[in-house]
Amino acid sequence: MNDRGSTSRTPAPQAGPQTSGPAAQRPAVPSSELFRGRRELVIEHNGEIYSLRQTSKGGLILTK
Repeated sequence: MNDRGSTSRTPAPQAGPQTSGPAAQRPAVPSSELFRGRRELVIEHNGEIYSLRQTSKGGLILTK
């Protein structure tokens, strides 16, 4: 044991594509395929209507 006590640290996860685990089993769909040149699309989910919009800075906004 050292002066600071017994602490163990795990390294921070590395950024980048995941090749294993639950995320690797989720299919990815490019937003360009969803929007097809539009800036907004309507999604029906469990009987509710949602709007997915692209912002001018490239973000996404989902509203009910």
